[in-house]
Amino acid sequence: MEQESSEKENTNTGKAVKRWPIESQEEPISVIREETEEELKAATDQVRPVTSKGRLQTHFPQQSRPSSSKKLPRPGSTRSTGSSRPGTGSRKTVSRASSRKSRPESSGSRLERFGPGSDHSESDDEIPHKPREHLPEIADFTTVDINDEKAFDTDLEDKETTTAYDPTGRTAYIEGCKKVGVVPASYFLRHMNDPHLSMKHHGLGSQGMRAIAMSLVSNTSVLTLDLSDNWLGHPGGHAVCEMLRDNCFITHLDLSDNKFGLQTAESLSQTLQQNSTLTHVTLSGNDFDDKAAVHFSDAIMNTTKLEYLNLSHNLFGENAGIILGPAIADNSSLKELDLSWNSIRRKGAVAIAQGVKNNVYMKKINLAWNGFGLEGSIAFGDALKGNQVLEELDLTNNRITSEGAVLIGKGVSVNETLTTIRLGRNPMQTAGCYGICAAILRNPNCALKELDFKDILVNKDFDDIFKQVQEQVPDIKMRHGGMEPPKKPRARIHPMVKLTNYIEKNNLRLVDFFNKFDKDGSMSVTYEEFQQGIEDTGIKLTQEEVQILLSELDSDGDGEINFSEMVSGHTGFQESQQENINVILTATQPRPVTT
Repeated sequence: MEQESSEKENTNTGKAVKRWPIESQEEPISVIREETEEELKAATDQVRPVTSKGRLQTHFPQQSRPSSSKKLPRPGSTRSTGSSRPGTGSRKTVSRASSRKSRPESSGSRLERFGPGSDHSESDDEIPHKPREHLPEIADFTTVDINDEKAFDTDLEDKETTTAYDPTGRTAYIEGCKKVGVVPASYFLRHMNDPHLSMKHHGLGSQGMRAIAMSLVSNTSVLTLDLSDNWLGHPGGHAVCEMLRDNCFITHLDLSDNKFGLQTAESLSQTLQQNSTLTHVTLSGNDFDDKAAVHFSDAIMNTTKLEYLNLSHNLFGENAGIILGPAIADNSSLKELDLSWNSIRRKGAVAIAQGVKNNVYMKKINLAWNGFGLEGSIAFGDALKGNQVLEELDLTNNRITSEGAVLIGKGVSVNETLTTIRLGRNPMQTAGCYGICAAILRNPNCALKELDFKDILVNKDFDDIFKQVQEQVPDIKMRHGGMEPPKKPRARIHPMVKLTNYIEKNNLRLVDFFNKFDKDGSMSVTYEEFQQGIEDTGIKLTQEEVQILLSELDSDGDGEINFSEMVSGHTGFQESQQENINVILTATQPRPVTT
């Protein structure tokens, strides 16, 4: 109560007086100190220096410490200021810093207690003091494990959380699916670490491909990737190209049946020229036309790593062949090229053949189902003469006739490297197959091991010459459409028909015809007279047919033919012929419709 009354008195007089209790068990001692408004402002506005790293400086240099007119005791220390006054005993003085710990408001500033608008001026006769200093508290490290890195917490540590690197791309795929708004493919998540990943027929679409491409950028496991028949379109194809610019592990890529079109052809061309790991690429069934052939010609000409390229089942025509031909001639890496199931004809076929002739690296080329015709046959006959590298040639179903096969055979007769030639389903018939075999026989250094004449019928003449080929090349294998069925013998014409035709042609009566045989007019002729008469009339009958007539006309078997036997035999034959005709007509008539 006494303390409260003194505070009230000082407040009324305009001075802020505060009693500071001393934390001492020896004797209750308190010091009353008064601070003026200017001293309070100086104390609160004092700014502690900041180091270069952003920390508050806790130790001042000797020259930068604030000075005061009177030396104050160190915080937390107690010492005597002089002799004790009479009646009071020895009095100890304690600094404000040491007693701040016991004050309930010590954590706040004096401005917080009084507020910015309060009047807290002090008398001028109070002893001046220096600004308060906050010395760092000494931490207790006795319970800290110095080997535990997590026990130390400094402001130099990075507070941002870092995620572990995912080499499989699983995290990137899930995040990519969230970004593009598609459901993650569980099959891809299960097999994304397989070296051979097949995602064909999954209906990914362009958005699904974008998410997979984000994952495959950092994937190091997949070496063979099959994305056929997913209808990726241009956006999906562009995502694949962007992925292939960063991925350096995929070597085999199948993008068939994705409907890329002209726009994606340019991106694919640039990717094939820049990527250094792709060796096998399949792009069949993507609606590439003659305009797209310009981009692929650049890729074929400039690529140095690609070994296999499949451009089958597209829309390449004659102009595409003219564009791709020179690129094939200049290529130095492709070992196998597939241009089957296109429409390369005439000048385009000739340009392709010239490119094959001048290429010195390609081992296999598939040109089936294009329609090269006679012009292409001539060009490839010449190409086989000049090329000594090509091993397999497929010209199946290219409208090659017997003449074209013979022209190709001229190239086969001098080529020493070709091991397989396929000419099936061409209208070359057995004559064309015979011409190829004859060319092999003319080439003692022929290396052919396989002949394919699929769906072409051959005859006995071909069979005979192929046996000779087998004697020269014992290991050769041949396939054809089978032997031609044996020719059906012509139906024998009855000799009586020939007699009847002669009688009608010469407008003779039967009796006049018989008189030509009956020299003596006896109305009866012997077998010798009948045979001689047949020869005299000029009717071409074999000896067998003459015997048939004699056996049919001599009904009584007496060795002679009389006129009555001649008439009955002729009439009976005509009646039998008419019956056969009636039977045939009856069988061919439509049956009446019954309800």
